[in-house]
Amino acid sequence: MSLRAGVVVFPGSNCDRDGAVALAMVAGRKPKMIWHQDTKLPPLDLIFLPGGFSYGDYLRCGAIAAHSPVMREVVAAAKKGVAVLGVCNGFHLLTESGLLPGALIRNAGLKFVCRSVDLTVERTDTPYAGRYTQGQSLSIPVAHGDGNYTADADTLARLNDEGRVAFRYRDNPNGSADNIAGIYNETGRVLGMMPHPERAVEPMLGSSDGLGLFQSIAEVLA
Repeated sequence: MSLRAGVVVFPGSNCDRDGAVALAMVAGRKPKMIWHQDTKLPPLDLIFLPGGFSYGDYLRCGAIAAHSPVMREVVAAAKKGVAVLGVCNGFHLLTESGLLPGALIRNAGLKFVCRSVDLTVERTDTPYAGRYTQGQSLSIPVAHGDGNYTADADTLARLNDEGRVAFRYRDNPNGSADNIAGIYNETGRVLGMMPHPERAVEPMLGSSDGLGLFQSIAEVLA
């Protein structure tokens, strides 16, 4: 079987094609491109929420898109166990829609950060990280102005105690609490992360460290 993946496209998305290319590399087929106004999803193994500036981020990053017709279907699918990967603005969407806890606010330095960063893999027993080893260092690019992950003390303690931190920054580029670069939901099937693995899938891009994430998805979910 091949991976049935769907990439949701919002007005202002700019990493949808990057995600589609990365998924096609491992899936054996092109992913479905799903428009933000769609009210029904096809059968899918994975939903990819891309980076960009959905609806121009005019209210708050992801706040408007979280109430779009398609996100109602994404939330329902996630609650049924369909895997959902949200990257950058997609991470915003996951917190704004309640699929992940916490919030993402302005970078601590109040500047847009666009460079490769070093991450540490915190967990490998999920559909996203089977190709990695615990503690492995990855070089993945970031590109955001609102990537500062924050949550109350109880939520942070729960994320750490339950092993729901997916990746941590080694050189925190945005001031995120506990160096958090990505988190899982309770089942490990919903992942939100600020770094862009889809921009690190072949050496000519500067790193292929993100490819393992997509290979893991294909191996586990197909």
